[in-house]
Amino acid sequence: MKPNTNARWTDGLARRLGGKVAVLNLGIGGNRLLLDGTGTNAMARFDRDVLGQAGAKHLIVLEGVNDIGVLTREQPASPEAHRALVAGVTGAYAQMVARAHAKGMTVHLATIMPFSTNAYYHPGAASEADRQAINAWIRTPGNADRVIDFDRMMRDPARPDRLLPAYDSGDGLHPSIAGYRAMAEGISLATLR
Repeated sequence: MKPNTNARWTDGLARRLGGKVAVLNLGIGGNRLLLDGTGTNAMARFDRDVLGQAGAKHLIVLEGVNDIGVLTREQPASPEAHRALVAGVTGAYAQMVARAHAKGMTVHLATIMPFSTNAYYHPGAASEADRQAINAWIRTPGNADRVIDFDRMMRDPARPDRLLPAYDSGDGLHPSIAGYRAMAEGISLATLR
């Protein structure tokens, strides 16, 4: 994506909402839920970035791909490390949901999109299994108020561990501008009222 094009999925969502609802994007590229990476981790920023926002009624959480990717980026991880990662990510989501509910917010959890062809993370079968387990948790009724299934929207039906080629920016991880547009258009506006 070209810098300063305002073509992120959150920009598209804001345009669809037509100025009737503000969209605050506090995402950080490379960010993780549990550990610092590119910037402070999402759990450490949660009070300031989410709970501290006056008048916020909805929370959309799209986090976790970098947690999965970093685990095996430099070397394989043990099965125990993979299980701990899945438990940590889903535990963080559960905390976010509970804390946002305590502030009266509706929580939308977004599934993690496929990234099996990303050369930076070079994920294997265990990373894909982690992604599937986390997405299954997100989709389980009762874990969030709403699910935004970016995985289903963005994956290649013929190869579900990959982004659809038209939605792939070329690195197997980040969506293209068409992909971000599809993400924005795939969110039901009725769920944000």
